[in-house]
Amino acid sequence: MAVLSVVRYGDPILRRVAKPVTSVTPEVRTLTGDMIETMWKQVGIGLAAPQIGVGLRVFVMDSGKGKARVLVNPEIIDRSGVVLEEEGCLSLPGIFADVERSRWVHVAGLDGEGEPVSFEASDLQAKVVQHEMDHLNGVLFIDRLAPMARERIKKKIQKEGFGAAAHRRHAFAL
Repeated sequence: MAVLSVVRYGDPILRRVAKPVTSVTPEVRTLTGDMIETMWKQVGIGLAAPQIGVGLRVFVMDSGKGKARVLVNPEIIDRSGVVLEEEGCLSLPGIFADVERSRWVHVAGLDGEGEPVSFEASDLQAKVVQHEMDHLNGVLFIDRLAPMARERIKKKIQKEGFGAAAHRRHAFAL
């Protein structure tokens, strides 16, 4: 397995809708293995394929039990509740903001072997699912902020880049 480079805010792939995976091939399995390795190395709890420059509907996440979970062609089937909590992103290092998400989601897709999988997630796990699903749809967490807050973050990035801010960790990066 290889540790891959995480693309940062400004890379056009982060704004594209990812394409469905037609079949879970050995190449897709290698990709997901590399994504898991990269997620752990970056101290993340989720990573979507577009974040490593691959436009496929795949993401990996910490299962919450010390293992990784792979989701291929995931869909959120149902959701409920509302929570406002701080989020960060491996593609926007050092940037954190409160984002409103559903407290609970039911997600379905394929696992890393191409078998159907469906599960319910709440709280942190639900936040990870929603954050990574956004990446598959070309949406970043800053897009969910009020326009003034989003513009303030964009201007800060343009002026200062990610530099020293990239090393501060106030919340889990997704």
